[in-house]
Amino acid sequence: MKITREFLKSKNPCTDGYKWWCENCEGLSNRDQILKLAEDHNDWANWLIVRIMTYKQYVSYAVYSTELVIDIFEKKYPNDKRPRLAIEAAKKCIDNPSKENKASASAASAASAASASASAAYSAAASAAYAAAASYDASAASAAYASAAYAASAAASAAYAAAASYDAAYDAKKEIQTKIINYGLELINLTN
Repeated sequence: MKITREFLKSKNPCTDGYKWWCENCEGLSNRDQILKLAEDHNDWANWLIVRIMTYKQYVSYAVYSTELVIDIFEKKYPNDKRPRLAIEAAKKCIDNPSKENKASASAASAASAASASASAAYSAAASAAYAAAASYDASAASAAYASAAYAASAAASAAYAAAASYDAAYDAKKEIQTKIINYGLELINLTN
């Protein structure tokens, strides 16, 4: 599948993102489009990459993103297991997206979301579980994509917030963003 104007329009991009893509990415390979977006607009890169993923891929992407930073939350709140439970519930849905596993992920997402304001890592875990809980059909796909992309953004924010200085924060956020995008490219077999 080639990312084209028609494909993007079918996914309802924001006006600014669509215009920027038309001016900077059209005609590039899918991989190069995502990398170009990630250079200056990592949130747009996350938005796009999850929209070309399957259910299993975008839930894996959200879980991976969250696992990169969950230790930040667990160090601060060692007795709060809700984010870890949300991640585990989402992982179960990757291999077996049964009704029961999705219900468990939905419950874990709701429990995590109750205190998501405590940490961006917490918010990432809730988003990963929500992405896993969603049905893979037209009515729920948009919310599931958004949750998977948000998990990646929240993970980068958690790394940024945990750093000791501005320079360290910028570097930590960029490192996490790069790892997440590269993992996404691996998931969709666009590593070359």
